[in-house]
Amino acid sequence: MKIFITGGSGLLGQYLNIGLNGKHEILTQYCSNPGNCIKFNSVRLSLEDFDGMEKIFNSFHPEIVIHAAAVSNAEKADQLPADKVYNINVNATLKISELCAKYSSKLIYFSTDLVYAGYRGSTLKEDAKLIPISLYAETKLMGEMKIKQTFDNYIILREALLIGFGLNHTTNNFHKMYASLKRNEPVTLFTDQFRSPLALHEAARMIEELSVKNISGEIFNFCGNERLSRYELGEILCEETGFDKNLLTGKTMEERKLNYKVADVSLNNEKLRSYGIQSKGVRDSIKEILAKGL
Repeated sequence: MKIFITGGSGLLGQYLNIGLNGKHEILTQYCSNPGNCIKFNSVRLSLEDFDGMEKIFNSFHPEIVIHAAAVSNAEKADQLPADKVYNINVNATLKISELCAKYSSKLIYFSTDLVYAGYRGSTLKEDAKLIPISLYAETKLMGEMKIKQTFDNYIILREALLIGFGLNHTTNNFHKMYASLKRNEPVTLFTDQFRSPLALHEAARMIEELSVKNISGEIFNFCGNERLSRYELGEILCEETGFDKNLLTGKTMEERKLNYKVADVSLNNEKLRSYGIQSKGVRDSIKEILAKGL
């Protein structure tokens, strides 16, 4: 299949490039940092260049568009002008969905688990209450709404916490935690924030499986199988690496003065599994992450 990937130089995008190339004909987009995109069929383009985006659709004619580009977390969003975050996360998503409708492309869009109300309990299903409390989460939910208002040929994935090692210029909290523990440095982790972690390489595999299935007009929780706190995730990493657990310090979100206190957005993935998309457990995933190395 012909697959166009936005955000191909991002944390997940680089894993998508590796996982999808060879099985499919890909075109992967980046803006500033190329990451591993230059090893593949790629294009440098700003997400805000709507005319340039249409030229890509007109020349490449993708069957599937995987829209992974975004202002990708609450901290980054808060550092930018709100109108720029809106333009990238909402307006660009609307434009891409309109182009998908025009060129008969299926859209796979990455939203976030942070669109859910973080105080309503654990293992939330897709119909759980939505209360995004950050600009980032609010604009990702608005992106969902723009897609649904535009056409029906989409899959929306509410992505959980991604774990693994960032490639090239990218990193994440798991990667930073591993690096600190390896240097025998202390790490402070939340004991009262719960997520359903998913490994980056597992996410790429599951996307490839989704891309060939005849699914449209659906929203899925895109996550692992377990409800874990950040501290519990650190404990598992220590157990699998032999790092000293005494380096871990547990603190609450209040103690760390976290801006957006989302207590529990652990997710139920029964709907995704009902379509035959299975994720591995966190411990097995961490073993694979460590085996692959940096």
